Amino acid sequence: MTNTINNSFLQHFQADVVTAYQQIGSKLRNTVRVKTDVQGSSTTFQIIGTGTAQTKTRNGQVPVMEVAHTPITCTLADYYAGEWIDSLDELKIGHDERRAVAQAGAYALGRKTDNLLITAMATSTTTVTANPTTLTKSLILDAFDTLNTNDIPDDGDRYALVGPDQWNDLLGITEFSSADYVGNQGPYVAGCETRKWLGINWIMINGLPTGTDSNNNPYHTCFVYHKNAVGLAIGMDIKTDITWHGDYAAHFINNMMSQGACLIDKNGVITMKCLD
Repeated sequence: MTNTINNSFLQHFQADVVTAYQQIGSKLRNTVRVKTDVQGSSTTFQIIGTGTAQTKTRNGQVPVMEVAHTPITCTLADYYAGEWIDSLDELKIGHDERRAVAQAGAYALGRKTDNLLITAMATSTTTVTANPTTLTKSLILDAFDTLNTNDIPDDGDRYALVGPDQWNDLLGITEFSSADYVGNQGPYVAGCETRKWLGINWIMINGLPTGTDSNNNPYHTCFVYHKNAVGLAIGMDIKTDITWHGDYAAHFINNMMSQGACLIDKNGVITMKCLD
């Protein structure tokens, strides 16, 4: 048995991992602000303030808006997802088996990306629920009103994350579930149920923060946010390394990435504690 895996296997395996991550890995990467090729252990995202248009006198100086730029630091960390392939098993590996192992690594890294983003969103102090409550139309309109009051752009990049129980609550709202009010198609997110309503892209997702209220009733923390309010920094996108370990008579497949997430604008991320 050779002690090095052939280059073709390595190249195809890494291609499978990257493809799987892009297609079925992270569900939220495309719903936030992304900065790639970050050098170093941290980077900054800028909060761009609002400007005010003014008049000027004839031949006078054009007024300057003096828009504020507030830097938000985002710290990166390295993450790994490894797997052993025994040398005898390797002889039996076909294309489908290779893809299955690649997808397992991509899923693990994708869940980590989403976990980083959800953790960052959870630091927002903008909320419409003092105590956990059922997800109702009234609560949703409160969140919708808060977005508008905070001058968050209604430009197609508003998103909402809810758990499975909250999705069922949404289906009980006629305006959300009926084709007379809303189309059946939301943004494409692999492995997720989606729908667009009130100009918000609703996504059902697992992994939201959980807790119990004073009566021990379980709840999920849901989010309504704008794409530019949350940042994902990428130092190194997914990379795969395959090495032979003679003492194990196996190849070790290591999938790795360097990423970090941060809350850029708390006014653009609204939290809702919703009972299950």
